[in-house]
This record gives sequence, structure tokens and C-alpha cells, in this order.
Amino acid sequence: MGRMQFQQLLYFVAVAETRHFTRAAEQVHVSQPSLSQQVRALEKELGAELFSRARGNIALTDAGEALLPLARRILADADTARIEVQELAQLRRGRVRLGATPSVCTGLLPQVLRDFHDRHPGIQLLIEEGGSHDLVRQLARGALDLALVVLPLPTPSPALTTVELLREDLVVVSSPDAPGLGASARVADLQGERLVMFRHGYDLRELTVAACRAEGFEPEFAVEGGEMDAVLGFVRAGLGVAVVPRMVAERAGSGLRMTPLSRPRLRRTIALAHRSDVAPPRAARELQGMLLAR
Repeated sequence: MGRMQFQQLLYFVAVAETRHFTRAAEQVHVSQPSLSQQVRALEKELGAELFSRARGNIALTDAGEALLPLARRILADADTARIEVQELAQLRRGRVRLGATPSVCTGLLPQVLRDFHDRHPGIQLLIEEGGSHDLVRQLARGALDLALVVLPLPTPSPALTTVELLREDLVVVSSPDAPGLGASARVADLQGERLVMFRHGYDLRELTVAACRAEGFEPEFAVEGGEMDAVLGFVRAGLGVAVVPRMVAERAGSGLRMTPLSRPRLRRTIALAHRSDVAPPRAARELQGMLLAR
């Protein structure tokens, strides 16, 4: 179907819905004489009048009634085709803005992002590291498409949809030269240990401090305020011990001793979050699917 014929159907549907040539012309942003001319050209091509124009009242003829559902379907199919093509184009170029907590960035993300990049090399990946509280705020204001956050959220938001991705244990890491905590340790065993502690806003900081207080003691910090890499480096240097996700400890390489925590086990839940009121772009949905399938 040629471009003019497509426009003719568009104009015909507008007149059928408004029952008024001038209002229809305003709706499709064209002059009224031009719209009338195109509708007449369509009638001539079909060999039938589509509207009866008696005494200024616009009504569909039988031919118009027959054409209307078909015209609507053609226009809807064209719209669907446009959206599908745009979404395919979004997977060839564009960007995904992904937020993640720092421990997830070092543990879970590298391989998934590599696989995504291999599959969609034209998509720019923008990664924002931060605590869950900051990431939730950035999602809410539209600065991120997706975020990997720790549940429960600091402030639950009905405007966000979260899907649980994984649960993982937290472990104690220490320098191999430090006195050992044994094959496993309890949270209570951290009393008297000097902790290397993350900066404020880190989910791991809040979780560790809350677990110590639940066992009846206030944790003692050897040094605080670091990001993940700094914390691991300070532990290697023998400044103290730290509580980190197992995934991070296993990928941290040599120079660290890992001790599982028991009684109580400390676990955290990682979830994918996005805004409930706005569907993420196609590329972000593709990355979301790869993360959930990992």
C-alpha cells in the first residue's frame, strides 16, 4: 500500500470517528480541504461512497461501515510493525543504564555484561555503582533503567517492581597471618575482632552492624569508610576482618582466608528493580532476561 493510500485510510478513520471533516483534519494535523480531497480520492479508487453528507450530517454508508474495521486493523498492524522495527533497532544501538551495588559489580556482573556485549555490541552499557538507597532514588527519577539492589529495600516503594535474583551467604574474610576464627564462625565471635568497615550507605555495613547488635554487642572498627576493593586490600594487609558476600570472597584471589558464618547464617537477597509505571527499553529488558536466566 502506497504512502498516499495509507494516509487516505488514516483520514477516513478520523472522519468516521469524529463524524466531522474539520475536526478530523485537526486531529490528523492536515488542512480540511486536503483531507476532503484525499477521502474523495479513496472513494473514487474504491468505486463507492464511504460517507453520506446529507444536510451537513456525516454518516457512514454501508461501504464505509465495511471498510472501517479493515482500515483500523491495517493502521494498527502498521503501528505494530513500526514499534517492532524500532525495538529491533534499539538492540543494534542505544544504551542501558544499570545500577548495582559494588559487591554485585565485582561478583555477578562481569560475565553477564560480557555475554550481553557479545550479543549486542552496539549497545552502550552505563554502570552506576551505589548503595540500594541511592539506586532506588535514581530509578525513581528516571536516571536508571534497571538496578540490582539488596532486599529488603531501605524504603519500600510501590513505584518499583522487584524480582528476586539470588540469595547468597555472607562470610568473614581475614589475612592468612591473622589468628584464625576456625572452620566456621558465629556472629558472636566477631565481638573483640576489629572490623574493616564499609562507608555509610553500603548495604553490607547496615547488615553487619545490625547482626552484631542483635547478638548484644557493638562492633569495633579498625578502619571504616572504604569501597569494596579498599576493604579487601585493608584485610589483606592485616588491619582487621570484614564481612563480605561469598561471591566476592571467592573471586578475590589469594591473600585472604574465608570463614563461613553460622548461627545465625548471614544472607542477603539480590533483586532486579525497575520502575512499575515505565517499561524499560528493549535493550534493558534483554539484559534483565539474561540476568534472570544466569
